[in-house]
Amino acid sequence: MTSRMLAGQSVNPLGFGAMNIVHGYSSFPTPQVAGRLLNEVLDSGVDHIDTATLYGAGRSEELIGEYLKTRRDEYFLASKGGLSLVEGRGKIDGRPETIHAQIDASLQRLQTDRIDLYYLHRLDPEIPVEESVGALAQAVSAGKIGGIGLSEISAKTLNRAHAIHPIAAVQNEYSLATRNPEIALIDTCAQLGTAFVAFSPLYRGYLTGNLRDIAGLPKTDMRHFMPRFSSENYPGNLKLVDQLTTLATAWGTTAAALSLAWALAQGEHIHIIPGTKNSAHHQENMGAQTVSLDAAQLAKVGALINQNTILGDRYNSHQQKTVESEEF
Repeated sequence: MTSRMLAGQSVNPLGFGAMNIVHGYSSFPTPQVAGRLLNEVLDSGVDHIDTATLYGAGRSEELIGEYLKTRRDEYFLASKGGLSLVEGRGKIDGRPETIHAQIDASLQRLQTDRIDLYYLHRLDPEIPVEESVGALAQAVSAGKIGGIGLSEISAKTLNRAHAIHPIAAVQNEYSLATRNPEIALIDTCAQLGTAFVAFSPLYRGYLTGNLRDIAGLPKTDMRHFMPRFSSENYPGNLKLVDQLTTLATAWGTTAAALSLAWALAQGEHIHIIPGTKNSAHHQENMGAQTVSLDAAQLAKVGALINQNTILGDRYNSHQQKTVESEEF
């Protein structure tokens, strides 16, 4: 697959999100299994790994530092701060002193002296974005981070932040099921020369077609709290993904690879970071690199699953308060 630019470096636009190995979902792998997976990810041709302070209260960063420290020059490393676990709950804190402290802690856990791209994980409503970005700009000047990113923000906030310091990337949720960035953000990123990094491009496993029994997931799994996975909405959403699977099979691929290929085709500045804890699933995701879709196929896929056909909101009311991205 042709490389794309991210924070001044040329990388494979199909990266790897390292949340799933420790955070948010369930049945996490042992550290040893996670370490083998991280190395398999690099061996498969991925050279962009994304993590965060939040994930497992720093455990994701620790695993990357422990198992990939001898391969640091082989991959582009992204992490995030401004959102951490405090007494088991996510706490947003965009104060400059917090950002500086979390960057230093991330560097220590990752066992590196540089993070290529560091995001403000969530916008703090109590702190002007200019102040948070100013702190990140100081970290750039100090050589601790290579570029500044923002996550789950609006086009308006991107423009405000970009006036303070060039924003290398915005990471918002984007997939066939979640189209919010199409309202304004994807285009604004293109205009500013900012990469757009799509997290959850398989919509939390839904777009693989393999996630059938939500009720059987452990009670701590975050999908229990998301309206699209509710007992009222999910049966209808499964019918949509089954149609997607039928299309993928007819076109010689899988629902997962087709969904990822669709996302990558939405712009030359778009990157995706699917995550998994399963080696076989990772190899399936990598299949997106060989999927070529013409305009008619892209349109057919996009018309099947979108904001008008998917049932339920992506977040519940509590989760929605933590994001600033545009809503339909």
